Amino acid sequence: MGSLVTLASLATAGYAAYYLLACAIFPFGACRRCKGDGKLRNPLSRRMFRLCPRCDGTGRRVRIGRRIYTYLSNERRKGTR
Repeated sequence: MGSLVTLASLATAGYAAYYLLACAIFPFGACRRCKGDGKLRNPLSRRMFRLCPRCDGTGRRVRIGRRIYTYLSNERRKGTR
């Protein structure tokens, strides 16, 4: 039972390290509303569209892990002044 808990915590720590590394290398992900296209299409006519208001038509958004990293980095910088 103890080895199973240890294995689960190592797997969780490994996944967290992987996610932090991915956020450092790739800080942007695809916008969820427009699915990375940058355009919201009209359901009646696929040729008509407007720019996605959530991502301003870029199709990219900042990942949550990167936002947390930036917040903590700014707090550390403010605290050391």
